[in-house]
Amino acid sequence: MEILKRPMGDYQTNCYIIKIDGKEIIIDPGMGATEWVMANVQNPVAILNTHGHFDHVWSNSALQEKLNIPLYTPKGDMMLLQNSTWMPGLPPSTPDVAVEGDQTFDIGGIEVKFHHFPGHCPGCSMIEIGDAIFSGDFLFEGSIGRWDFPYSDGEAMRQSLKRFAGWTIDKPLYPGHGNPTSVAAEQRNVDYWLRAI
Repeated sequence: MEILKRPMGDYQTNCYIIKIDGKEIIIDPGMGATEWVMANVQNPVAILNTHGHFDHVWSNSALQEKLNIPLYTPKGDMMLLQNSTWMPGLPPSTPDVAVEGDQTFDIGGIEVKFHHFPGHCPGCSMIEIGDAIFSGDFLFEGSIGRWDFPYSDGEAMRQSLKRFAGWTIDKPLYPGHGNPTSVAAEQRNVDYWLRAI
């Protein structure tokens, strides 16, 4: 498995292309991602959103049109794909698959697991593919997603962190912003964030 990453737009939102078994999966195509994605895929099979904030979904519709592949988005965030209070110019997109909670998919023979961790927003999820987990804006290196945005929920974030603390797997985490980290590294920070929220 090969992972390509490019920070996109003013918020330097990480767009990922996962290359596996001769196929590609695109995760969180943000502002300005279309040209880079098109230059780096040969056999794309899906677009995945970790959540619905504009800086992670801006290029959904352009890539859907160009590539004619399905878009998977957490159901709780579908409303955010149609309009954004922060960015009124957001190109609207419509998912082909509304992901409900924790759900596993076979996408072109590739196992894709969505892990639902609400708090930053209602649909906020981490996506597990092979030996990697794409944590979106739930977890960053030494930090977590904000819980003071519209549709955020501090108590839901607390419950998500407690659930994450109980995970027994340790894999690399590739966040929506910044550098890679790992499950074990961020589990060490959970108690701090539970006190902070």
